[in-house]
Amino acid sequence: MARFVKVAAAQMGPVQRSEDRASVVKRLVRMMQEAHGWGCDIVVFPELALTTFFPRWLIEDEDELDSYYETAMPNTDVQPLFDEAKKLGIGFCLGYCEIVHENGRKRRFNTSITVDKSGEIIGKYRKIHMPGNSEVWDKPAQHLEKRYFEIGDLGFPVFEGFGGKLGMAICNDRRWPETYRCMGLQGVEMVMIGYNTPVGIDYNFDHDVLASFHNHLVLQAGAHQNSTWVVAVAKCGIEESSKMIGQSCIIAPSGEIVAMSSTLGDEVIVHKCDLDAGLSYKEDLFNLGLHRRPEHYGLIVETAGPVTPQK
Repeated sequence: MARFVKVAAAQMGPVQRSEDRASVVKRLVRMMQEAHGWGCDIVVFPELALTTFFPRWLIEDEDELDSYYETAMPNTDVQPLFDEAKKLGIGFCLGYCEIVHENGRKRRFNTSITVDKSGEIIGKYRKIHMPGNSEVWDKPAQHLEKRYFEIGDLGFPVFEGFGGKLGMAICNDRRWPETYRCMGLQGVEMVMIGYNTPVGIDYNFDHDVLASFHNHLVLQAGAHQNSTWVVAVAKCGIEESSKMIGQSCIIAPSGEIVAMSSTLGDEVIVHKCDLDAGLSYKEDLFNLGLHRRPEHYGLIVETAGPVTPQK
């Protein structure tokens, strides 16, 4: 018997620096209501959904920097989203910035959570593959994620929810095959990924014009090679003069894009996903237990050694 999950990818247009949490949450609630109108079980929001993408600036004032992070989830500002989810009986996945205080130290993470239909958090992930720099660089624009976030310390957990096995990743994680494989080895059936991907921050125009192609390339490969659905959701458009790609999409275990956004603003796309659609690939073509040969990979690495880019 097929196991269906109707999922909504809730793409967001820009969140400007002056926009407060309350107005952002109202936007999220409106899209959640639209997803509910389509009969969805879960709605997926982007990375850093509650604020502008602040790593584009050098922020040296500690209080100003802290203002972009959440110290609890839910909190007063975000509670309306949890309340609406519980009222409508719909789950959601949300990306945000998190501060935790541990052993007398303030720690900052780029975080994503999954919430079930009762409003309870059932999964949490902290971004591992951090792009950009920790110090200001000689580029047209800044990308200081390494300065503002620690590397995630939760691994790539797969958890039960909505009748299947779910996982999460955030933005640059999607470019690394290990992201999907770590979850694929745990039998993941749907991976939810939020992203804020800018163009124009490097001197390499050749890469910028391929940004949307590369975005879909890695998502489709990760989905197919690990026999899983992938729901990838952007915050996009022109945010504080920074251009960010869109084309949020839902990808089947076959690697096919089955739904994609057509704007650079707030937009909800929907697909009814059969979680069993990946079984034929898991049992045959990508049967990891039968065909994968990790015992030989070490020999290849040992012989070839690490690759050092040549300048």
